[in-house]
Amino acid sequence: MAMLPRLIMAVFAIAAFATLSGCGGGLGVIPSEGSGPAAEAPAYRVGDRWVYHGIEGFRVKTEWDETREVTAIGPQGITIRITQRGAAPMNATRTEVFTAPGQMAIGAAYVNETRNFSVPLQLYNFPLAAGKVWNQWVGTYNDMTRETGQLNRYVRVAGWDKVSTPAGSFDAIRLEVLMRLDDETFWRWPTTCNYAVWYAPAANAVVRENHNSQYVEKSSDASGGAGTIRTEYGVLELVSFTPGR
Repeated sequence: MAMLPRLIMAVFAIAAFATLSGCGGGLGVIPSEGSGPAAEAPAYRVGDRWVYHGIEGFRVKTEWDETREVTAIGPQGITIRITQRGAAPMNATRTEVFTAPGQMAIGAAYVNETRNFSVPLQLYNFPLAAGKVWNQWVGTYNDMTRETGQLNRYVRVAGWDKVSTPAGSFDAIRLEVLMRLDDETFWRWPTTCNYAVWYAPAANAVVRENHNSQYVEKSSDASGGAGTIRTEYGVLELVSFTPGR
């Protein structure tokens, strides 16, 4: 019984990667996968500020505005404050800490769930070049559930696309992300996440994210995955970027 959900997850992941690679990411994205210059790590400044707009859900949509601002840079790393304004649960403020650009020591890898990582989680393993791949198993402590676990994150750098956002049009390098969370319980398997993320050097940040996540109920093993529950289906886009001084 235990093998069936894992097989379902594997098949779903392969299909999701094929979809992400084939569709170019949806409206506002012109794919041009292939070789190109590597995206180097950004040089942040205190006061760097990014504003995003997010839409989440199927029939009933949740919308919110999200501001990310660099509040401190020092020996302890880079501190970023994230403020969300919208309907619950997308109405919160949290702080994330990075040991270096793209290397998250404390922060949210999934929705608003802040985790402490045993080693930095590589959101972006700079420099980003087409064909680059990294795969991490990282120990976690979830501040919300107060539980420890292990998270798996696999990333493939696909190539450069032209991405249109409310902040303008960007040349952005696309990352395809598969993630297995640390939230398995006695009644369900871990959440699996399929993300497409576009990083633009001109903005020193991600300019668009596509989110798609789900989990499978263990009681559904015999029925071939009938108990699949979707937990994320949304888009986050850059509205503005203001450099610090």
